[in-house]
Amino acid sequence: MSSLVLGLHEIEKTQLSLVGGKGLHLGELSKIQGIQVPEGFCVTTVGYQKAIEQNETLQVLLDQLAMLKVEDRDQVGNISRKIRQIIMEVDIPSDVVKAVAQYLSQFGEEHAYAVRSSATAEDLPHASFAGQQDTYLNIIGVDAILQHISKCWASLFTDRAVIYRMQNGFDHSQVYLSVIVQRMVFPQA
Repeated sequence: MSSLVLGLHEIEKTQLSLVGGKGLHLGELSKIQGIQVPEGFCVTTVGYQKAIEQNETLQVLLDQLAMLKVEDRDQVGNISRKIRQIIMEVDIPSDVVKAVAQYLSQFGEEHAYAVRSSATAEDLPHASFAGQQDTYLNIIGVDAILQHISKCWASLFTDRAVIYRMQNGFDHSQVYLSVIVQRMVFPQA
């Protein structure tokens, strides 16, 4: 597979900017003998960037967002909503779609999967990005999983996430997201 989509076992500990914190830790766990990590893969930040890079309207909106302050909540909300809509409508790159379908056919398309955001911004002493982006559970089928990958990408621009980045001085155009797709495990007890 390309650097657009990586199996959990293919993730290296130097790839935080590619797979985010959750992806990095799942990759490390999957290599430890005796620990059973549910099957999964990561749509990397390269996949996200490839999906949005040619969208000029999105770039204009990101520039407008960068000019706003936390107090401009109505404008932040309006621009963030437009950005989420654009991201939801953007075509996922065909090589990402192909890789996702390939992994799902290997792991079993009939199974339920968790589609989990994995942010690349590291937690800092004064800022924690845990829980800022969305996770979806019990998603079944290639089309539904692809739709939820887009939803995770769009969740980078919820009002809450945008205002949090503003409060902590993070550039919206420099924040990327990877998405972990991992088979759900239904425990017996």
